[in-house]
Amino acid sequence: MTPGRPRIAVFATGGTIGSVRGAGGAAQPSLTAEELVRAVPELATVGDVLAVRFRQLASTELSLTDMMALSEEVRQAVAEGASAAVVTQGTDTLEETAFALGLLWGGEAPVVLTGAMRDAALPGADGPANLLASARVGASPLARGLGALVVFNDEVHLSLFVRKTHTTNPATFRSVLAGPIGWIVEDRVRIALRPVVRHHIAITSTPLGVVPVALIKTALGDDGRLLEALPDLGYQGLVIEAAGGGHVPRALVEPLAKLVPAMPVVLTSRTGAGELLRQTYGFSGSETDLLSRGLIPGGMLDGPKARILLALLLSAGARQATIVGAFEAIGAPGSRPAFVWRDATCPVHSSEGHADN
Repeated sequence: MTPGRPRIAVFATGGTIGSVRGAGGAAQPSLTAEELVRAVPELATVGDVLAVRFRQLASTELSLTDMMALSEEVRQAVAEGASAAVVTQGTDTLEETAFALGLLWGGEAPVVLTGAMRDAALPGADGPANLLASARVGASPLARGLGALVVFNDEVHLSLFVRKTHTTNPATFRSVLAGPIGWIVEDRVRIALRPVVRHHIAITSTPLGVVPVALIKTALGDDGRLLEALPDLGYQGLVIEAAGGGHVPRALVEPLAKLVPAMPVVLTSRTGAGELLRQTYGFSGSETDLLSRGLIPGGMLDGPKARILLALLLSAGARQATIVGAFEAIGAPGSRPAFVWRDATCPVHSSEGHADN
């Protein structure tokens, strides 16, 4: 390692960016972190790169437990001198893992997630370019204090807003509500926007395992029979993706209300963009009806990200008031001043500007 140069730890977890075609012609994750780094010699111009093999899986096999372990490995790498971490993984769940790492990692060093939509055997493979761009962002002083970022197609996105929007397009990652906060042009990193506040959940392990949280999307004519089965299946929390601004068929109202005393029930929208309504409609099954029955408004969070937040909070032992406060602050960013929760079992830290190491 060279004194004064950025040190970037690259954690490989598998996915398309690390996939090669087998005898049958189908791509499977098999490239190691060392092989990924070796394939992009331009990384040496950015800084000193340390390749770390973390997992070698399709991203649908990753879990919140893996993200807790990864955040701890990032912490260790930073403690040993790394100025940034880059995580390569499959794109299918990248928006969820990025959001989880954004909550779990509270340090100043950026954690940059990236991947590929085209494996190395395809024309126009995007993995090397995304990896190089991610390293440049990680090495940039402008990225410090931003938490977890997604760098894809020469754009920089906050983990809070980004989502996968297309099954095959290399420009699949977009932040519909806020847009990208920066971009890369030639070898220059531009950060045009910074978040007002960051949030950190202080949890590194779950001795009893991650608390199971169900995610159910409502549909035309839904009769709610799945809801009635949730307690017997062992779920301890529910995120319901409602239609429009937060509306469900009338048949779901009573089953949802019955679940509220047993578990936190978070109301989100299935639309993919916009903030949950709170006081616009008043019919049975409307947002005002459901919220009056004790459902927790998810704000701008979609179902998958709301599920990540609720599962982490429950796994950390958060009480109802802490959960409500977390969704109020994170689901409606900038709507209230930064504050610190001091739950007896779940320290959740919110800070303006830069998070503490």
